[in-house]
Amino acid sequence: MNLTAFFLGFILVLNMLFALVVIFQERKDAGSTWAWLLVLYFIPILGFVLYALFAQNFRRVPLFHWDSRQKLMLEEAVVAQLDEIRTGDYRFHNPSSFHNRDLIYMFLNNNHAILSETNKIDLFTDGHDKFDQLFKDINNATEYIHVQYYIFQKDWLGEKLIDLLTQKAREGVCVRVLYDELGSRRLNKAFFREFREAGGQAQAFFPSKLRLINTRLNYRNHRKLVILDGRIGYVGGFNVGEEYLGLDPKFGYWRDTHLRIQGPSVFFMHCRFMLDWNQAAPSRTFNFFPQLLPGQLEQGSAGVQIVTSGPDSVWEVIKDGYIKMISSAKRSIYIQTPYFIPDASMMDALRIAALSGLDVTLMIPDKPDHPFVHWATLSYVGEMLKAGARVYLYENGFIHAKTLVVDEEVASVGTANIDVRSFRLNFEVNAFVYDEELSKKLIRSFQEDIEMSRLLTLDQYIHRPKWVKIKESVSRLLSPIL
Repeated sequence: MNLTAFFLGFILVLNMLFALVVIFQERKDAGSTWAWLLVLYFIPILGFVLYALFAQNFRRVPLFHWDSRQKLMLEEAVVAQLDEIRTGDYRFHNPSSFHNRDLIYMFLNNNHAILSETNKIDLFTDGHDKFDQLFKDINNATEYIHVQYYIFQKDWLGEKLIDLLTQKAREGVCVRVLYDELGSRRLNKAFFREFREAGGQAQAFFPSKLRLINTRLNYRNHRKLVILDGRIGYVGGFNVGEEYLGLDPKFGYWRDTHLRIQGPSVFFMHCRFMLDWNQAAPSRTFNFFPQLLPGQLEQGSAGVQIVTSGPDSVWEVIKDGYIKMISSAKRSIYIQTPYFIPDASMMDALRIAALSGLDVTLMIPDKPDHPFVHWATLSYVGEMLKAGARVYLYENGFIHAKTLVVDEEVASVGTANIDVRSFRLNFEVNAFVYDEELSKKLIRSFQEDIEMSRLLTLDQYIHRPKWVKIKESVSRLLSPIL
């Protein structure tokens, strides 16, 4: 046997072994399994490398550890709220929470997401407005500032934010910054030098263990959270960068959605930040002392659950929440998302809702930022049009909002897109809000966005060019691993 034949035989055996791992050990869904089998078959050598980098299964390894005493306190509160809802003894503060008690119960059951109903919420859809208010709140902070972003750019906005945080650190405020290694890959140690010298702490999530090689780069911390003195919390789609202010000519105006929350739910946002920080900085962990969270005063009447999910979660929690909201809808479903690559269960829920005569309206960008994802999105959009949904293409720049509003009374705003990556691979956080006032604000904003969008009709979709159909087909085939 010559060397070439031996090498080819060795590659064939490796292909078979990897195929067995994909099918039997990892227990992925069928779509993802077939996508990886195609990669291994058609690019056998490079496919091994891609599989090693992008196909780890974190559900088998616990990533986040919580002090047993602190965990017990939360678990006791979860069990108590579950029992009260189950027995009918829980007194809901507003009708929106009561009407969606099944959804609330599910999040308590599968995510330990405790409901709080005395929150005040401000809505931001413009980057300038959001960051202007954030900077004011940072200036007013006296105890601590905890900042977490997927993307933290080294540009004008990033420099302005880090300069302000550095000043607060000099004033004696405890300042921590957590950023994703891949999303913020342009940052370097020099960017944080003055900040750290002032007493600030900065940490990357899942940093590279080897120079230029990161075996966990496929699992990104996509969360965006800011917590100030335990009284104010920010969550939503905006990252830190000039493009989020509409200053990037490639995208133009940047349309996003972010929430500023005051009230008890800030406590649960802080819990999430603490877990992420302690995972990223095990040598500088911090515990949840009472002084970190001041007395939670009643701020408003909005019900909120802070829901998180990630590759370490047992369930695809946020996706399950989306499906539950859609399947419970009686009148309307409004969705804004930059990427629309639902799995079969999500697609079935939306298709059934549209076929049942509900007002199902979807808005996606007309201008793509990731071509393959955009073409895959359009392939799924076609199915929605056939089922009777309305689809709008946002033309006034780029829409990055991740919002779902059902029946004008319950809404989800956060970091999770409607795609496989957000459901299974990214670490995400959403605020599920039970409040008619916020829901109506989101729908009014949606209707304003319609004025800057064009309606995509079924006839237009059917008669699209053949080359577009080909790109859609190829992209959809790869969509489970995009």
